[in-house]
Amino acid sequence: MNYLKHDNLFYFLKHIISFPFIVSVLLPIFLLDIWIEVYHRIGFLLYDLDFVPRSKYIKIDRYKLKYLSLMQKFYCIYCGYANGVFAYWVAIAAETEKYWCGIQHQPSKDFKMPDHHRLFVPFNNKKLFNKKYKNK
Repeated sequence: MNYLKHDNLFYFLKHIISFPFIVSVLLPIFLLDIWIEVYHRIGFLLYDLDFVPRSKYIKIDRYKLKYLSLMQKFYCIYCGYANGVFAYWVAIAAETEKYWCGIQHQPSKDFKMPDHHRLFVPFNNKKLFNKKYKNK
């Protein structure tokens, strides 16, 4: 039996069972999205930071594909929103981190340094930190 085929009972049942768990995550994502957007608009305005353009991170268009089932279209909307909003939040957090504490973490082989950290002051470089952040 091929469990990857879309037309078998196992495929259908596992998606019906998982659907409530997937949908239940939407409410906290949506509420946190509102909260982060309020922070973004107020905090960035107060600190004279450029706003992160939301449209660069969230794109919901795959549901328009006519060959998708209703369930697949729902998942395309869900994934476009959830993954996009998480990337958007990371961009907001990165700009916040850059403003408040642009210091790289101590180098470690077990840590994946975020791309935006490459522009930060190296770990334990007090002289460069003071030069860059003395007026903040």
